[in-house]
Amino acid sequence: MCHALAALGCDANVVPHKLPMNANPNTSSLFPVLLINANVQDHDILRSTLEPIGARIVVATTAEDGLATLRQLRPQIVLAPPHISETEGLQMLRCILSLDPGVDVILFSENYTPESASDAINRGAADCIAVPIDRQRLRSRVLELLVQAERRKRTLRLEEELLGAYCFEGIIGRSPLMLGTFANIRRIAPHFRTVLVTGQTGTGKELIAHALHKRSPGNRGKFVICNCSALVDTLAESELFGHVRGAFTGAVQDKAGLFEHADGGTIFLDEVGELSLATQAKLLRVLQNREIQRLGTVIPVIVDVRVVAATHRNLPAMVRAGQFREDLYYRLAVMELRVPRLASRREDLPLLMRHFVCKAAAEYSKSITGLTRRAQLRLSAYSWPGNVRELENVIGNACMMATSTLIDVTDLPEQFQKELPGEEDQSLLPLEEVERRHVLRVLQGVGGNKARAAEVLGIGRTTMYELLSRMKRKVELHDESA
Repeated sequence: MCHALAALGCDANVVPHKLPMNANPNTSSLFPVLLINANVQDHDILRSTLEPIGARIVVATTAEDGLATLRQLRPQIVLAPPHISETEGLQMLRCILSLDPGVDVILFSENYTPESASDAINRGAADCIAVPIDRQRLRSRVLELLVQAERRKRTLRLEEELLGAYCFEGIIGRSPLMLGTFANIRRIAPHFRTVLVTGQTGTGKELIAHALHKRSPGNRGKFVICNCSALVDTLAESELFGHVRGAFTGAVQDKAGLFEHADGGTIFLDEVGELSLATQAKLLRVLQNREIQRLGTVIPVIVDVRVVAATHRNLPAMVRAGQFREDLYYRLAVMELRVPRLASRREDLPLLMRHFVCKAAAEYSKSITGLTRRAQLRLSAYSWPGNVRELENVIGNACMMATSTLIDVTDLPEQFQKELPGEEDQSLLPLEEVERRHVLRVLQGVGGNKARAAEVLGIGRTTMYELLSRMKRKVELHDESA
């Protein structure tokens, strides 16, 4: 087995030339369970244990055949053999998860300990069961994993439906903050002449501007974007308001500015806080009179244009510092929309992740259906300083790197490979602490039933009570010393 794994090199792209003869995907059954095991006696035990609940045991006697069957059959559950060393078992687990991160792997262990079980689970195993096998526990665990898998599929279908229900003019959100923002857009859009949209970089201010335009009476007109931070100060007036021939060196013909291009529609002034004070004064006059003057002429041109200005800066603070005109600020902020940061609307993360996975999969022509639970947890624990734009970039990058139908932690950018704040490296914990945590986790899983917990842990009841007593004494001593 060890040689077989080494030969494969844990490369998910290696496809052995054939499947084992008994891996027939057309066999009628409720669900397939892949068993990677060369011991015939184990085959019979597991068949008699799992076939009554509708399982079809598909046996692969070698690692090569096991990974090949996994690639073709895509079972939800894989049972790994007890007749290999712990190192080989973890290596096999890594190979299986690299091929299909969404599969549930149950490891059997002849040398079961709470710490070895914790290590296997931390590495991605669904469970670790002691040998000789508790048949009732195995049967219950397989059924539980199947229920969880079906629940995930239903959740995926619901998320797809929710994407349509909670998509407002291309903006995804179901959190109270975003639903409130959508309601404000509906109220403002039919009436506004000038709106200020504020929010951190990457929150989607341009999407808000598009939504305002689409729902405004000027939606048949153009939507013109002006990146104020890219305007050169000496050319800003010409870009915004246009010029006539001969207005300056190089002005060989008349040119309409962005405001004229947006006549009858909407102009989006992105990062308006970056405009110079001189340009701010000219912009103020346009907002007051709704007329512009091309550079080089005194003839005014009336424009019917709606203005959406956006910034990530604190404009009131800039006004106090003399960096932004107070009269322009009040003119822009007649109506203000604040776009919440992603960290304040975490309820939207599952929908946004689903949306960007679908978008990236279509863009890169990949059959990626979602993210593994581990990857979702990593993304959910992140602070997202770059907001929705950063999330889109991260998922797009992961989609390019993924070799499976699911994006896993190993596909995510480097900053997600490290332990996040709040996550402890279990390998650095004392053995006694690892044991304590695993015992408590098992106790919680069986509803506090100590006898059942002892069975799950593969230890006697006396040993179980000694463990709990030792843990209790340690807590008492800690309290006394405190």
